[in-house]
Amino acid sequence: MRKGGTLYRASKPIIGLAGGIGAGKSTVASLFAELGAAVIDSDRLNHEELNAPEVLGTLRQWWGDGVIGPDGKADRAAIRGIVGQDAGALRRLEGLVHPRIAQRTSELIDGWSSDPGIRAIVWDAPLLFEVGLADRCDCVVFVEAPVATRLARVSAGRGWSVEDLERLEKQQKPLDLKRANADYTVENNSDVTALRQQVVEVFSRILSGA
Repeated sequence: MRKGGTLYRASKPIIGLAGGIGAGKSTVASLFAELGAAVIDSDRLNHEELNAPEVLGTLRQWWGDGVIGPDGKADRAAIRGIVGQDAGALRRLEGLVHPRIAQRTSELIDGWSSDPGIRAIVWDAPLLFEVGLADRCDCVVFVEAPVATRLARVSAGRGWSVEDLERLEKQQKPLDLKRANADYTVENNSDVTALRQQVVEVFSRILSGA
């Protein structure tokens, strides 16, 4: 049992996902969902909270109109460019958005805990270890993927360069630390069938307490 506090009182196992950027944590989360788990998608929550009117107003005050796109929503690329080079700016952004995400997360967990159709709760959060969320989980699954595979994914999906990937990963805890502190590991080498089988086995072990 990992839980280091009582922030989340879930009656179902909370499974945290960790791994490098582009490792495919969302794919693993979707496979857990197929097995009856509910998924907290912190990226989606972050995207939604960034576009909350009061958050957009604060971002504009801090960094100007350039962080607001022509559609009136947060320009995530522009924001990433700012926080990727300024640790202080990153902390300000996290201080603005993370409490809002924490509140949304708590509400989701409360609702799912009383739902008999939900077997477990999977937490897909990019900064699981960095902001102490791993200690709020019953176990952590590390998603392993070669760096070349991860780079290909973020290049195709997000338009990132190798420099983008390296810079952002340096702002996170080392992968070796995350790997060593995980309870289970699955390998995502783009073979979905093999990945699904690994997830099935890990999920069975988690539910049985193994």
